[in-house]
Amino acid sequence: PVTAGSIVVPYGHVIGNEKWRGSEVAQRLQGKVRLIFEGGLGLVDFHLSNRTCILFISEADLVAGDEFKRRLVRFRKASSLRGIVIVEKTQISDQYYLGVQKFVVLELGIVLLPVANQGEASQLIIQLVSFCVREQSRDHGANPFLRKQRAQLAEPAVLQAVQQIPGVGKTKALLLLQRFGSIHRLCNVSINELEEVVGQTVAQQIYTF
Repeated sequence: PVTAGSIVVPYGHVIGNEKWRGSEVAQRLQGKVRLIFEGGLGLVDFHLSNRTCILFISEADLVAGDEFKRRLVRFRKASSLRGIVIVEKTQISDQYYLGVQKFVVLELGIVLLPVANQGEASQLIIQLVSFCVREQSRDHGANPFLRKQRAQLAEPAVLQAVQQIPGVGKTKALLLLQRFGSIHRLCNVSINELEEVVGQTVAQQIYTF
């Protein structure tokens, strides 16, 4: 499924596709960025913000054939996100790189960034995340209410309490606290306001709870 564009990324977090759990990229990102894994991200490997995502083409993908090209074409057609393609350019995959570069940059018009290995890919993702955070901060401007919300997110007890609500995992708990600022406020919002953040089904569960 093409789900690119339907994910909301909590401020300063990265949402990784479940298939990357336990990978070298994920291990190197842990502790450097706030990384949450989700299933069902479809074509996207990592969401860096609501607007920017990473599509990772590994050495194995390049050697295996053209499936990665089909994935990129589907992404380009289905998503309004700003996609960045990271490609593993190694001694083995180097022979394919020029063709990939022409396809991604000239035909699809997507930014392409080569890396030597997954360790280098993780460093690049960390740099891109800090860029996205700065970009989001500029969008928010100097809104003191948003600053207050972000301070609230630093309290683990509050986050854990919200996660006790049926249907609410860590990602949704962060989004709810970002939007409403406190548990007290969350208890008093309408079901319509909840739907805007977490969708109809989970909103109903929260409201009933």
